[in-house]
Amino acid sequence: MSTTTHTSTTADGNTLATKWAATQLQVRRVWALSKPYFSSEHKWRSRGFLLLIVALTLSSVYLNVLFNDWNKLFYDALQEKNEPVFWTQLGRFSYLAFAYIVLAVYRQYLSQLFVMEWRNWMTQQYMGHWLANQVFYRLELARYASAGAQGGNPDNPDQRIQEDIDRFTSSTLSLSMGLLNAVVSLASFVGILWSVSGGFAFSLLGSAYNIPGFMVWMALLYCSVGSVLTYYIGRPLIPLNFEQQRLEADFRHRLLRVREYSESIALDRGEAVEGKQLTLRFGRVLGNYLDLIRAQKSLTWFTSFFGQAAVVFPFVVAAPRYFSGAIQLGQLTQISGAFGEVQGALSWFVDSYSGLASWRATTDRLTGFEAAFHLAAPTLAAQAAPAGVAVHTQDLGVSLPGGAVLLAHTQLQAGAGDTVLLSGPSGSGKSTLFRALAGIWPFASGTLALGRDSMFLPQRAYIPDGPLRDALSYPQPVGSYPDADLQQALCDALLPELAAQLDRSDAWSQKLSGGEQQRLAIARVLLKKPQWVFADEATSALDEASEATLYQRLTSLVAQRNGALVSIAHRPGVAAFHSRKWVLEAQAAGSEALFKLAEKPA
Repeated sequence: MSTTTHTSTTADGNTLATKWAATQLQVRRVWALSKPYFSSEHKWRSRGFLLLIVALTLSSVYLNVLFNDWNKLFYDALQEKNEPVFWTQLGRFSYLAFAYIVLAVYRQYLSQLFVMEWRNWMTQQYMGHWLANQVFYRLELARYASAGAQGGNPDNPDQRIQEDIDRFTSSTLSLSMGLLNAVVSLASFVGILWSVSGGFAFSLLGSAYNIPGFMVWMALLYCSVGSVLTYYIGRPLIPLNFEQQRLEADFRHRLLRVREYSESIALDRGEAVEGKQLTLRFGRVLGNYLDLIRAQKSLTWFTSFFGQAAVVFPFVVAAPRYFSGAIQLGQLTQISGAFGEVQGALSWFVDSYSGLASWRATTDRLTGFEAAFHLAAPTLAAQAAPAGVAVHTQDLGVSLPGGAVLLAHTQLQAGAGDTVLLSGPSGSGKSTLFRALAGIWPFASGTLALGRDSMFLPQRAYIPDGPLRDALSYPQPVGSYPDADLQQALCDALLPELAAQLDRSDAWSQKLSGGEQQRLAIARVLLKKPQWVFADEATSALDEASEATLYQRLTSLVAQRNGALVSIAHRPGVAAFHSRKWVLEAQAAGSEALFKLAEKPA
């Protein structure tokens, strides 16, 4: 028997220790997310805002104390039919109510302003971290490499930046101010309740007992039981909220993909497949939401019963003293009001549990997102190449997301005057090596030196919507180039029909054909005139004549700049514009890498 008791005690102790450790971890996470704003360049403004909101919250509690005193005087006047006091207290109520309204309006207004500025600062910080050093690209690759393992790499960064930061800032302020209000209300009203509730006298086994401040002890007992039951009933809400946010974001992401690739889907007649995929994802959203509302229903059953019972509970307990004549109607209402404030303060956990569950899920998502910024750091040591060098690698290793090694211990160098063609069988990793040379591939190691004035041309370039001049100048700001240069670049890239449409706004990635998009990307190169050009199947959608014309202009450009051109291409005609050739050759099974890079005659 003693052994069983000891085991149970130990288990309970471990459970409490685990819960306490989890609470401490949550507090540290919230502080880690909040502290940077209050230590930032806006620290004095943010701290001043917060202090003002705290002051308004404390003033509201003080007004509640005054209202509690007013209740006693007003209802005593009614019971005693004391008309002068009745009118006096009505006048007093008018200015108390006016003060309460002013406080409520400005507390809400300043709270919303504070949340807006805090959200703005956090959003700017997170966007900066996400966009810095191609983290946005590395995170996507790392997420797919880990098969979406929860906690390893974050899903849907757009949702975390747009929605989770909004939820975190608003929930953190509302919950913290709610907790402050509860603590101060408890401190303010527990003394009042103690003094007005009187003692509870009873006899037991021939002895008389008296419990002073009986209503205070009843409030503590009532709320303690309620908080414990709320925790156990509402515990499933935390993981369900986390999962709901993830599934909603996945569904929205698929909708955006359909919009982004609308033309390709339409050409493939892929509506049915996309409809099934969207229905599948939305089904998961609804399935988890159904579990969530069922858990919420269970919690609502209890909290509703708990709240309604709290309305009549103080009257039931204090009724014997009232009917015995020990207290008057005003004191009864004062007891009820003070009990309600104490009970409300002690029930903060009960009333806020649903919000706390959602807030904790949001905090976990933001914490994981922030941690991923550091995990996405490149493993390739990149540096600027010396003058006359386009690219130089030492001991370069390139792997696939799944871990397979494409290249190992590879040395590459191209410099002024070089025109290099990179070739190899399909699937040999040419584009992956291209990304490694650009310094954006996260699964690369070794040392990379890249020319400062370099420009990379992918097979499918990003073309933003909006005015054509913006799409042509991208990523430089609007106004970086005169109209004459923009028009000349379009003509040189075989797009003379667009030269007169610089101010036309359109969805250019949808409007232009694949070949026109590639020519627009080459127009950017001809406009910006970089010294080092890297092209990955940049003319694959063009006819041979257009391809030859544009390659002639690219080679002339790098020759004028004493630069170099490194290309990936399959067509034999492209080889004529290159003086060197790098070939990816398959290695025997069991080799350290799948391929090796060899230089062949052009």
